Amino acid sequence: MTTLPPDPALKLVLGSGSPRRLELLAQLGLTPSAVRPPDIDEDVRKGELPRDYVKRIAAEKVAAVPAGADEVVLCADTTVALGRRIMGKPADAAEAAQFLFALSGRRHKVITALAVKRDGQIWTKDVQSTVAFKQLSDAEVNTYLASGDWRGKAGGYAIQGPAGAFIPWINGSYTGIVGLPLTETAGLLTAAGVVLYGGGA
Repeated sequence: MTTLPPDPALKLVLGSGSPRRLELLAQLGLTPSAVRPPDIDEDVRKGELPRDYVKRIAAEKVAAVPAGADEVVLCADTTVALGRRIMGKPADAAEAAQFLFALSGRRHKVITALAVKRDGQIWTKDVQSTVAFKQLSDAEVNTYLASGDWRGKAGGYAIQGPAGAFIPWINGSYTGIVGLPLTETAGLLTAAGVVLYGGGA
């Protein structure tokens, strides 16, 4: 991986409208100078595997975000995979319920792909974590659906929300499951010359 020298004058652009990713970036001491979520087609291609899918979407997102010569763009995509089945953001509560009952009592993968762009160069990385769900009752699923927390979440849940009570065990990156694996994000941004933690080093 090419590493560019640190440049405190670089501006960070977040190519995502996710408030969770903004909060996670703040843990690295970073506040984007702009938020530019790209509008791309996120449909799954026929036969596409979950890891290939998230890597493609992250790369397409970063390519679609306009950037100046002094800007570094960060994009990410997260999906939930049950075997080869890709569980994106549910269209409605019925689909969210279908996802949750499918995940109930089983393990699944959460894959987040990252893409960073600076001046024509692109750095990428993907992180896979395993998540176990306990056996869910109808009452638990219905109460969760009523909370509305499933909206806009891959797989119909967010580990940092009420659904955290469904998850007895994970193996991998907690922040990756939330949507922005911090260790890997810090590595890619540093490679692109972004100064972390306010440059106090």
